[in-house]
Amino acid sequence: MAETAGDPAIKVGLIDGPVMSHAVFLESRIQHLRPYRASSTAGHDTATLHGTATAGVLVGSRGTEALGVCPGVTLLSCPVFTPRDSRAAASPAELADAIVETTNAGARVINMSLSLGPGPRTGLSAVEQALEHAAGREVIVVAASGNESSIDGTALTRHRAVIPVVAYDLKGRPARFSNLGHSIGLRGVGAPGEGIVSVGAGGGSRPFGGSSAAAAIVTGAIALLWSKFPHATRESIVHAVTWSASRRRSVVPPLLNAWRAYEWLLAAQRHGPQEVQRG
Repeated sequence: MAETAGDPAIKVGLIDGPVMSHAVFLESRIQHLRPYRASSTAGHDTATLHGTATAGVLVGSRGTEALGVCPGVTLLSCPVFTPRDSRAAASPAELADAIVETTNAGARVINMSLSLGPGPRTGLSAVEQALEHAAGREVIVVAASGNESSIDGTALTRHRAVIPVVAYDLKGRPARFSNLGHSIGLRGVGAPGEGIVSVGAGGGSRPFGGSSAAAAIVTGAIALLWSKFPHATRESIVHAVTWSASRRRSVVPPLLNAWRAYEWLLAAQRHGPQEVQRG
């Protein structure tokens, strides 16, 4: 974050609830792909509170109540759950459509701090196809692992195109509520999910945490890395962030080390990724 606030050319997709206006977004570049949803609520429902808080972690102005990991990038807001929803969940069909829409709008990295809602899983193949579409366009998809204290995975966290994110506590350990699992440990990372403050949809600030906040932090770090290394490949960015994930055996992913990722990409830029990996 000391190196850059992010490049406006880097577009970050936010598949979440609607993002409401707030003072911390006055200088932010937010494009509402579905603006009619963003204006359909007064801002006190779960969906809008969640979407706005996640946006605050990503592109809120630094020095305010927002964390503002990458305020200089362009945010593409694509709501998939509405003010009527009681939790951050979306149907497979809605999620698949949003992934394709956000990818086609030019996102380089997509943040999904959500879960799939209850109901038939007949649409999961559409989600998988949408994720393949995103990967084919060199898009990195970041997904929250969830907060149900389970040892399992989902269609999102198991997909090879996704970086699953686990919430870590203030002691640098996976939070007790974090979902873990083989695919999460294999390809995922951890990030802070406690002690974070973001913004409220109706104004002011509010506590924000769990794997939703952790995923947004990882997404923001990726956006900053791509801002500093715009010619880096998707594979290089993923490798730098997840750090040799293929050698893991634990269901617990390591904590994100963004500075180490920056140093690896800097070395790869100078010497080539294969030489750095061999070294």
